[in-house]
Amino acid sequence: MSRDDSANQRLVDHRTAIVDSTALAARLGRWAQGDGTLSGRLAHGIRALVETGELRPGDRLPAERTLAAAIAVSRGTVVAAYADLTERGAVERRQGSGTRIAGSPVSQPGRAGRGEALFSSLPNAIDLLRSVPLIPPTAVELIRNHKPRLDLALLPETDPAGLPMLREQIAGMLVAGGTPTTPEQILVTHGAQQAISLVVNALVGPGDVVLAEEVTWPGVTDSVTLRGGSVQGIPMGPDGLDPAALEVAMARLRPALVALNPHHHNPTGTRLPAQARRRVADLAAQYGVPIVEDRVLADVSFDGVVPPTLAAERPDAPVIVVESVSKWAWAGLRIGWLRADPVLVRRLRGARQLADQSSSVPAQLLASDLLAHAAELKREVSHAHGDRLDLLLRLLAEHLPEWTFQTPRGGLSLWAQIPAGSADAFARVAAVHGVSVAGSAEFAASTSPDDHIRIPFTAPDDVLTEGVRRLGEAWREYRAGL
Repeated sequence: MSRDDSANQRLVDHRTAIVDSTALAARLGRWAQGDGTLSGRLAHGIRALVETGELRPGDRLPAERTLAAAIAVSRGTVVAAYADLTERGAVERRQGSGTRIAGSPVSQPGRAGRGEALFSSLPNAIDLLRSVPLIPPTAVELIRNHKPRLDLALLPETDPAGLPMLREQIAGMLVAGGTPTTPEQILVTHGAQQAISLVVNALVGPGDVVLAEEVTWPGVTDSVTLRGGSVQGIPMGPDGLDPAALEVAMARLRPALVALNPHHHNPTGTRLPAQARRRVADLAAQYGVPIVEDRVLADVSFDGVVPPTLAAERPDAPVIVVESVSKWAWAGLRIGWLRADPVLVRRLRGARQLADQSSSVPAQLLASDLLAHAAELKREVSHAHGDRLDLLLRLLAEHLPEWTFQTPRGGLSLWAQIPAGSADAFARVAAVHGVSVAGSAEFAASTSPDDHIRIPFTAPDDVLTEGVRRLGEAWREYRAGL
């Protein structure tokens, strides 16, 4: 078997949770090298696969004789290794069911609440938690002058997938942007978060792994946790997600879903380059793993660059595109949508009908008016928040010159690294000074350094100015106590 073949062979049969002995031998690599007994080194190699998530609770290891043949050792070596693992609590051995990785085979649906912190600003405090954009003047005018079609607005009910005319309009917008789309591929939702939740509920079950950037929007992690799944963070660099690390994780962790925010990423502001976008789309097609592409901030661009969707990069890849009007038109209008394979759209349509039947017809009609002026609205929002970012940069230079960051080219927030201490601890000091901010812990998909603060630049100028001034005072107090 070639190296490529062994890398692509499934380690565990999903239906039976039985570990394939040949694939396990390949994953163990050069396990026999090193100090200690042969059985001790084998036990160590298996424990390493458990720690990285390649072997999960409930997975059944190969029989001693089968594994011994696969790795060319005596049966006694494997027996001793399994005994070592049993003593350490890493595996469980039961008569008739073999040797299994210890722990429950599936995790129970958990409690989600990480995202709650972003909506928990203290009374009378300046709120630098949420990134709610300013509504552009053109949107105000369109809302004021909106006259809904009464023949549609007075309908007692509508298709759970959305008004046909709105689905056609959204499909046309995607086609104009380079993504081949039909109305049958569109599902209108109650905002982008509902679109993400619907996909997670449909594709993720207890015990499943979802891959995401190492820091990400907590609406993703909370949705997966509620389903009993777990989120594994993928390392990021200056330009966003590391595609090489994503490929390793897709091969090793057998994810049910990948959830990415590649364009003006929240919270880091990074924008994935063209070559990396293509690689991510290729990986989705190669492994057959669906990718949810969150594009709600893609069009808030300060340099006018709006990358195409991942679906445009590779039409045969299972990419689910999620967007909404909230970031470039009106945050108060909860209209979003997803673009997916028509078969999945029909499946989600049924789930949507059970959840809340359909989106408000008047809201969909207003969204249609806004979509007709999308290009103008996106320019206005981008220009206004580009100016607001310039103000934030001046304020940080004045009040927090020690903090470091990469200036975002789009989006609504800046991801600043504190030079010492804990971001979570600093946020508590900032709260005493009357300003609410969120640190790394609120966005960490899995393990992440506690050293960043997200600063949205969506507040009015005077509020942002006073908020950063208070952050500066809080930082000086916190730094003095380190």
